Amino acid sequence: MYDVIVLGAGPAGISAALYAKRANREVLVLYSGESQLEKAEKIENYYGFDGGISGKELYKNGIAQAETLGVKVIREEVLKLSVNASMNFEVSSADNKYEGRSLIIAAGSKKLKPDIKNTEAFEGRGISYCAVCDGFFYRNKNVAVLGSEAYALSEAEELENIAGSVKILTDGRPAPDTDKFEVITKKIAEFSGNGRLGKVIFEDKSELEADGVFIAQGSAGGADFAKKLGIVLDGNNIRVKEDMSTNIPGVFACGDITGGMLQVGKAVYEGAEAGLSAVKYLKEKTKAKEN
Repeated sequence: MYDVIVLGAGPAGISAALYAKRANREVLVLYSGESQLEKAEKIENYYGFDGGISGKELYKNGIAQAETLGVKVIREEVLKLSVNASMNFEVSSADNKYEGRSLIIAAGSKKLKPDIKNTEAFEGRGISYCAVCDGFFYRNKNVAVLGSEAYALSEAEELENIAGSVKILTDGRPAPDTDKFEVITKKIAEFSGNGRLGKVIFEDKSELEADGVFIAQGSAGGADFAKKLGIVLDGNNIRVKEDMSTNIPGVFACGDITGGMLQVGKAVYEGAEAGLSAVKYLKEKTKAKEN
């Protein structure tokens, strides 16, 4: 059991972990290994680095700093989130399940939109980015999941007991390892339909009838996690109060996923606020139990 589980190892997530750990809490950081910070060639507007620092180096240094302090940092892709009967948070990867008394979402605002003709035209009319949110509307219908990694398999599993049929479309990428679902690896040319999505047309001119396509490329981002717990969003950002708390008690968010200025300085500040707020929440939860 961890006091605080942090999703994301960028500046916001590591900052949150550092503050929670310094308050003598058991902290776990889970991350998928993908970071926008690593793609920055040089950061020259962050305090303390005369001449700048590469995003890759700053990212690596942050993780090392957390580990030195005693934070457990594990590279695992998170697939499922839930609240158990004890009102703790269960976080599951493909191989492991972790339990925490509080949760900080700092996984960034990642949302991979496919470069496929008519994607935007059918968003909300057959194309969805969340199986948990929209799966109910496709009861007994034919749907497909667009993706080729563990996150796509997880979304397909969410749909298998709801939809009439579920296929996985990789759009030319290698097929995931699964015996559960039919996988089509052909490149997709466009989505088609009359007002609503009706079919997927492949580059070889073949077609697949589909009432819905769920986009699940890459790994889940902060908004994907939020939807699984029923956290209120503003567009694709998590809505937070000044203390970085969400509408779900014990869940906090920080960094790019909260919107606003997408800068390292802002992420570090929000991470610190989220870490301290999680510690305060845990103290109040303990007091309430004692009374």
